[in-house]
Formats: sequence, C-alpha cells, structure tokens
Amino acid sequence: MGGTGDDNDIRRIEIAYDPLPSQKLFHESEARFKGFSGPIGSGKSHALCQEAIRLSYVNAGRLGLLGAPTYPMLRDATQATLIEILEANKIRFEHNKAENTLTIKDTGSRILFRPVEEFERLRGTNLAWFGLDELTYTQEAAWLRLEGRLRDPKAGRLCGFAVWTPKGYDWVYRKFVVGGQTDYHTIIAKPYENRHVLKQIPDYYERLKKSYDGRFFEQEVLGEYLAMEGSRCYASFDRDTHVADLKADPNRPLLWALDFNVDPMSSVIVQTIGEKTMVLDEIVIRHGTTYQACDEFLKRYSGYRGVVEVHGDASGYAQQTTGTSDYGMIRDYFEANSNLTVQHLAAHSNPAVRERVNLMNARLRSAAGEIRMQVDGKCKELIADFEQVAYKTDSCAIDKDRDRLRTHLSDALGYLVWDQYNTRQSIGERTVRLLH
Repeated sequence: MGGTGDDNDIRRIEIAYDPLPSQKLFHESEARFKGFSGPIGSGKSHALCQEAIRLSYVNAGRLGLLGAPTYPMLRDATQATLIEILEANKIRFEHNKAENTLTIKDTGSRILFRPVEEFERLRGTNLAWFGLDELTYTQEAAWLRLEGRLRDPKAGRLCGFAVWTPKGYDWVYRKFVVGGQTDYHTIIAKPYENRHVLKQIPDYYERLKKSYDGRFFEQEVLGEYLAMEGSRCYASFDRDTHVADLKADPNRPLLWALDFNVDPMSSVIVQTIGEKTMVLDEIVIRHGTTYQACDEFLKRYSGYRGVVEVHGDASGYAQQTTGTSDYGMIRDYFEANSNLTVQHLAAHSNPAVRERVNLMNARLRSAAGEIRMQVDGKCKELIADFEQVAYKTDSCAIDKDRDRLRTHLSDALGYLVWDQYNTRQSIGERTVRLLH
C-alpha cells in the first residue's frame, strides 16, 4: 500500500483485505473524483475506509477528511469502521476525541472526522483528499465546498471520493453517473456480489425481500436508480387488495394513533392480528382539538371494555400554553370520562419520514408479495392519502402543500406501524457491520 509520490520516501503496509470485484475497481480508479454506487451489503463503507487509509499512506504527513451526512452516522458507521480496520491490522493511530481527528503514526497523516450537514463550516484548510459516506443523503453544496478544499500543493495524490446507495435521479446521479465529466468516475456495484455476506448469512437477500416493499427492494437491495420523485408515496397500496369490511375484536386491544394537527385533527383506530394490521376506523375533525378527538373516540367506543393503546406523533409530548401536553390531555380526559384502561405507548421521537413510509409500503405489500395490512372501507380519508400523497418533484420529501387535508392520517398510522414493527433488523449495513 501507498507512497508519498517521492520514490525515496515510500511507506508500505499490508492490510488483510479481500476486495470484491467492484471494490477493486473503485480502488484502482485514478480519477480525481470517484464514486462507489451500490446496494445494501455491497461493502461501500468498508471500501470508503480502505481508500481513506490508502490515501493517508500515499499522502504521508498530509491532511484528509472523512465525512457523513450527520454526526451519529459519522460516529456509528464511518468512524467505527475505520477504527475497526486499523485495530484489526495493528496500524498504530491516535484518536483525539476532543478535536474529532485521527493521526496515523506510521505516516503522521491526519484525518478530520466531520458531519457535512452544516456545510458552511467546511471552508478553510487545504486537503490532500476527502471521502464521504452515504452521499445521497448529503447536499450538493457540501460536496462542492470540499471540492474547493482539495488543493494541498504537497499532496502526492489529490482525490475526492464517495459511496452511496441510489436514491432516485438526484444530484448524485446527475453528477456522478450521467454527468459526462472527464475527472469523474463511478463504479456501480452489482447485487448479490458480496460473497462475504452470503457466507455469513445465506438468506440475507431473501430476508430483506420480506421486510421491504418492491420499489424499495429494487433501490436498496438491487441498487437500481428509480424515478422516486413526484411519485406516490404509498405505491404498494391497491384499493382492490387492501380495502375490506373489518370488525373490531372485543378480545384484542384497540390501538389509537394520532397526528396532532389542528386542521384536521386526525387519528386512526387499529387492531393487530398476528402479523396483520387492521385499520378499523378513522376520526377526522376540521379545526379540531385534542379534547374533541377524545370525545369522538368515546362516543364510538364507549362500550369497549379492553385495553386502549395510544400511539402517535412525538410532538404530542410537547407542553402547550395550557400547561399540559396533548398526551397529558388524553390521559386526563379518559381518567375523568371513562373506565377504559389506557396505555400510552407513543415513542418520544419520530422516525425519519422516508424510513416510516418505506415500512408502511412493506406492510402493505412486501417485495416477497406478503400483504400485512387491510383498511376498512369507511376510512375514506386514509384511503385518499394512500392513493394521493406523493413526493415533491425532484425531491424525496413528501409534498404536504398540494392538498392540506392529505398526509395526516397516513402519518398517524405510520407512527403506529413504526412503533409496532420497526424491528431494527438483525441484518443490514447499519446494525451488523459486514466489513467486506
């Protein structure tokens, strides 16, 4: 490995690394800017860190940067992978946690660890190289700031590189895949290439097929570029498949999920049977209050004698000007007006919107064809959400401005589904690091 560009001052070290074909092509590329586009399990983060180590030896004594979209992603994935490789290969280093830097002692090369969500902070020091993890979750401006810092006159090899999973025809696709720039080169990894993953978990891809909806499986597991922008968020929903006449089972808990929006105040009533989610009813009140939602719930289900589980938007824990929170209002109202046993199970933080939508789609119809959600025909507003809520054009953000009545019921149901079925799967890139 490595060299400084001076034949009399080459430093070499052997690292235990059996690169996959796509990883090998990525490392061999001599482009000034290069990318690695691949599905889950293709070894992107490992390739990123191996390249960072290689360039730290090629550019002995110089400064490089490793970045990720957010600090938790940087700390838990990128940085952890790099340190794991260094320790496994007995490469001596010093990690300064206060400055969030790492120095490789063999070469004196320093690596800055930086989240790139606040990209204006990336101005300043000259870099010999930089590498970014999960580029499709990064703003283009962050990449451009780093391009401008790639100017160390003493560097033996100036290089900016990144790895990512496809996320539609976004700026990454336009710049790296179809941009046609001579100083850019992108390797697109193939699915099922990672023999190391399959050796450890032979049914890795089949398990993901059951957990993801069809389009998300194509993007995340097959690594395909899809036209996600402007399309229906809940593309797995089909009225003929998912709408049915449903009845409440008095022996099962009622799950009540709320989205605390004043106009409309929206909630859904659900029961689960095994792995299936059965949406029994919806409550929609224009210019409504939390107390009015409670009153309407009791009008419809006052005769129910089982447990009521409350789920919903984490913002409901925020204290209002009245001195209590939405969930506090629900607790007080039921204690004063009913004998129902109410359990408050809403999470204290909301999941990322895209992850919540993907999980909903997987429950509606997984990539393996499993249907695990049905909706009663009287839930007309929820059905309208499923059929009409879409992403903004040229974005993966939900378009909430197209129709102000939309998104609230599907949001409420999404919070409940996340509470119930987000298992933090035992396989995947972010839970178990499969280094190759």
